Amino acid sequence: MTSTEALTAPTADREAEHAVRAVIDGVYAAWEANDADAFVEPYAPDATVLLPGTFRHDREELRTAKEAAFAGPLKGSRALNEVQSVRFPGEDTALVICTRSVVLAGEDEPREESHALDSWVLSASDGAWWVRGFHGCPARLA
Repeated sequence: MTSTEALTAPTADREAEHAVRAVIDGVYAAWEANDADAFVEPYAPDATVLLPGTFRHDREELRTAKEAAFAGPLKGSRALNEVQSVRFPGEDTALVICTRSVVLAGEDEPREESHALDSWVLSASDGAWWVRGFHGCPARLA
């Protein structure tokens, strides 16, 4: 590694991490707005999503499911998300681990059964970071 690479790598890593976190923050801002279209915007067309008991095969399938959820049981809800780690196994790939809890409409705190651990796989292409895969599973966070 040259001295120039040593000086630029941390800045590039910080910029990439900031961009990846911004994607995830945008997903949760869309959740709070109950906007299914904005929610799936950063998902690649062929992104896959795994949640307990469900497998969404692509962005459109996820959009349809989120639209129904935002009109039904998740209407007025918001998700509390906290990034636990961001790793870059390759220059254009990010692995993100988060904790998440859902606060339903009319409630001040998340219910214990809403706590989850999430893993995200993002990749950079065409000047943007895209969600390629998401997996969420129940967790005990308290």
